[in-house]
Amino acid sequence: MALSETLPRLWYRRGLALPLLPLVPVSWLFGALSGLRRAAYRAGLVRSERLPVPVVVVGNLIAGGAGKTPLTLWLVEALRIRGWRPGIVSRGYGAEVTVPQLVDPAAAAGECGDEPLLLARRSGVPVAVCRDRVAAARALLDAHPDCNVIIADDGLQHYRLARDVELAIFDARGTGNGRLLPAGPLREPMDRLRRVDAVVLNGVAALPDIPVGVPCHQMRLDGARFVALNDARRSCSASDLSGRVLHAYAGIGDPGRFFRHLETLGLRFEPHPFPDHHFFSTADFAPAQGGVVLLTEKDAVKCAGLFDGEAWALPVSAEIDLGQSGLIERILEKLNGRKAA
Repeated sequence: MALSETLPRLWYRRGLALPLLPLVPVSWLFGALSGLRRAAYRAGLVRSERLPVPVVVVGNLIAGGAGKTPLTLWLVEALRIRGWRPGIVSRGYGAEVTVPQLVDPAAAAGECGDEPLLLARRSGVPVAVCRDRVAAARALLDAHPDCNVIIADDGLQHYRLARDVELAIFDARGTGNGRLLPAGPLREPMDRLRRVDAVVLNGVAALPDIPVGVPCHQMRLDGARFVALNDARRSCSASDLSGRVLHAYAGIGDPGRFFRHLETLGLRFEPHPFPDHHFFSTADFAPAQGGVVLLTEKDAVKCAGLFDGEAWALPVSAEIDLGQSGLIERILEKLNGRKAA
């Protein structure tokens, strides 16, 4: 089993798993270096670059996915219906994009990354990718000068990009053993949450107490209609698939999240979990020959033509609780303040 698969399994066990003990000193070093980096930005020793439009960062404290893509799509739509013209910037994980490029919805995932491609196809707004999110944002604004707000997907730790709003998302796995990388899943200590504008919980997250004064919002993912992998015009319901030999594939941060979603739809299947951002091959689908393949929407953008049998993707959409003061109202207050400044 690859290290990328082994470590997450150990991170989310109760307590500190014995094989992780040698990594604890490394995590201390990681924590010290990342703390110095944050302090340098806060003190102005290293400069953050501010864009001519406000920036909303969607990110998380844990390594891997936690639901940032559906939250970003929700935010895009919420801003659009209120008259804003958003654009999205992302690193383009898996494509290692070092020069800013705009995402063509017809491109292959290997050119720009699976998440940016899905964002471009689903959102209908301009998406730019680059390891340097500032460069990506400037390229996007040059190409789309009407854009008046930037959403940075997975940008919480990219401090070079100055931001007006920070959202941190967690899923049902919570913070695992609570250790920093590589002994645990945390990219930053939990006290980092004191400086975010809101925490979003994707499902029932096993979190320690959220810092006092930090708003917390519940998110759930809805999706019950499957779309054919090789023909988006065709769709089916879970009842159409019931009783058939199903193989569910997931290469996301928490594959179990997808499998649990399928179970709530009443489906029985053989699960095939893979690491986040896994690039699938025809060999991966060999066990599913003669059956029906079910995919996450994010994985589906990488899998066209890899399986010659019947395959379906499940699009999902985020629903956010309204609460006493809705998340979008909190965000708009910050954005309108920046616009008026």
